[in-house]
Amino acid sequence: MFVKIKVYSDYVCPFCFIGEAPLKEAIKGKDVEVEWMPFELRPQGTEPLSPQSSYIKQAWEQSVKPLSARFGVEMDMPFHLDPVPATHLTHEGFQFAKDHGKADEYVDAAFKAYWQKGLDVGNIDVLTALAEEIGLDSEAFAKSLRDRTYQIIHRDAIKHAYQDAQIQAVPTFIIGDQVFQGLNSKETFEQILKDQVVKKKPFIGDSCSADSC
Repeated sequence: MFVKIKVYSDYVCPFCFIGEAPLKEAIKGKDVEVEWMPFELRPQGTEPLSPQSSYIKQAWEQSVKPLSARFGVEMDMPFHLDPVPATHLTHEGFQFAKDHGKADEYVDAAFKAYWQKGLDVGNIDVLTALAEEIGLDSEAFAKSLRDRTYQIIHRDAIKHAYQDAQIQAVPTFIIGDQVFQGLNSKETFEQILKDQVVKKKPFIGDSCSADSC
């Protein structure tokens, strides 16, 4: 039976990128729809993080790097991008891609651009090149970012994440009627999906019909 998955994530969140891999493996061949939901770890107006900070370097060595190896995800911390890029334009680009049927491709390309290629995903030229790679109209895409065409749509999406869904950390997965925060293995995702399918199956107990009882 059909299961809906909402994934709240930000492109500069390493655990969001790592968490893509087991989710993709778990949903292969299943009647599942994944909806990517925007979240900004540091919205405009908040103090940006420096990848050169002791906090980031320690987190990378002690947590992110071992987990990426464990989950088989190739990635590297783009220490040269200082501060960590703001992602409001990255998310606005996502809204364009979503409107043109390329949401999944865009999310994957943006994650890989930052975590594997070390590209500034807050830069319009970088994002436009990604859009072109996945088959979007690069001129229309770039214009939408320059004109801030999707600014209000993105703002509403972020408001939903913060206020309605009350997302406090990413990645957060809403699978059916259950909420899961943080990384999960392929096996865990598969079990969650099985549980959701069982919940959706109607319970048929003892009953009578016109022909039998």
